Amino acid sequence: MSITCIIKYEIDPYQKDAFEDYARNWNEAIPRCGADLIGYYAPHEGSATLAYGIYNIEDLAAYEVYRARLTADPLGRANYEFSRERKFIRREDRTFLRRVNGGPIK
Repeated sequence: MSITCIIKYEIDPYQKDAFEDYARNWNEAIPRCGADLIGYYAPHEGSATLAYGIYNIEDLAAYEVYRARLTADPLGRANYEFSRERKFIRREDRTFLRRVNGGPIK
């Protein structure tokens, strides 16, 4: 059974374009490093500061391996540095969820 990581970002609303560049870079790096990327989502309507990144990973042990690969990946390192330099991410929270399958209770 896999788990889903949902990253909730609070971003600078005046740097939405920088966040979108950051998200596009993860579209390449995350799958290469071992996670099944569902997608990155930038503000469109409503909140101008709320964004998400969502991916699946086998389990928490696989997550630790994936994070090490992402940190060592050239694009991953460059993307982390880009976010630190530009400071468009104000807050970042990760939540790990598991999907509930099955039919209704009878």
